[in-house]
Amino acid sequence: MTDAPAFTAITYDTCNRIAEISLNRPEVLNAINGTMLTELDRALDLAEADPEVNVILLSGHGRAFSAGFDLKESAARGEVTLAQWRHFLQVDFDLIMRFWDCPKPTVASVHGHCLGGGFELAMACDLTVASDTAMLGEPEVKFGSGVVALLLPWLTGPKMAKEIVLTGLDKLTSQRAYEIGLLNRVVPHAELEEAALSLASAMSSAAGASVRMSKQAINRSYEVMGMRAALRQALELDIYIEANGGPEREAFNRIRKEEGLKAAIAWRERRSARTV
Repeated sequence: MTDAPAFTAITYDTCNRIAEISLNRPEVLNAINGTMLTELDRALDLAEADPEVNVILLSGHGRAFSAGFDLKESAARGEVTLAQWRHFLQVDFDLIMRFWDCPKPTVASVHGHCLGGGFELAMACDLTVASDTAMLGEPEVKFGSGVVALLLPWLTGPKMAKEIVLTGLDKLTSQRAYEIGLLNRVVPHAELEEAALSLASAMSSAAGASVRMSKQAINRSYEVMGMRAALRQALELDIYIEANGGPEREAFNRIRKEEGLKAAIAWRERRSARTV
């Protein structure tokens, strides 16, 4: 096993031809900030270049896989121009899609909260295994944001994608996610690590070139159907959503600044409860 001690927002180890990348900001439920994005990019560079690595396994330390992009960091930017939003969101999008485009197969091991950008990371991986207690979803519209990498309608149908995105559903159970095609397996929490490693090991022990090119063949099917162009269009719309802001975003950020993130989330949940 090898270790890369230079990382702070993730951990990186290799063992038995599997590169294990784990999000490592447990105190904020592995919220994705700029440092984490940079380090994930570096970790993927290492794994892709390492001839001893056949598979990449992504997980999260602590109580959650990831609660999504770091709202505190986003709010701290203050006034952001359209061009700046385009840059920030393109960086987010490119990192998520690296797991989809990675020449080596990727597996996500999901527990606890898996929301927003974290949910998109899990969907971008080739295989996703989740704990039976995991909660997934895309809450962005509840506080005036949009989805960075709109993979959801390509993995499930438009009806379910719209229900999840347009209602800001953030309590999608792992069993329901499995039923609509977003997960490969749901297992008891105590068995999650073993189940994810089992899938990673099965791919790692197969013929590497065959696995890589078969992944490429499946991905090309989606490219032919126009997935990449659709994702670019969705990203462009998200850029305008973020740049335009709106009263919900302003209220959420004001409460977060004055009373803290928990209070802002509670406000968001009270608003959602009134509409059900």
